[in-house]
Amino acid sequence: MPEPEEDAPAPEQLPLSDPGEMLGPVPPEASELTREQRRFFRYDRNRDWRITRNEMLSTRSEGFRRLDVDGNNLLTFEEWAVTIADKFEDADFDGDGKLTLKEFATTAPKRSTGRSACRC
Repeated sequence: MPEPEEDAPAPEQLPLSDPGEMLGPVPPEASELTREQRRFFRYDRNRDWRITRNEMLSTRSEGFRRLDVDGNNLLTFEEWAVTIADKFEDADFDGDGKLTLKEFATTAPKRSTGRSACRC
């Protein structure tokens, strides 16, 4: 075990700090983003306050790939229709071929919790 330094004061002898009238820098204020600003930043990936065509398209590519069942980069009416029909069937809990207001509500896009999926 190392010997304690002779010049180090004992813990009970440590000086107390009294900042007096000193003030530190003002902390930055966090501002709430509006719903439209949050939507804008979902597209503006590099945060330069401009949305390029590639940024706009990149947010849609995953959804497009899900719809493009055969993977040929062309979305046919049949591919779209199958997806919509499957969505309808999933929402039609009682299987009567009609959606009640409660059943239809389950087809709405999931709302963001405000947390970014980005793990930058």
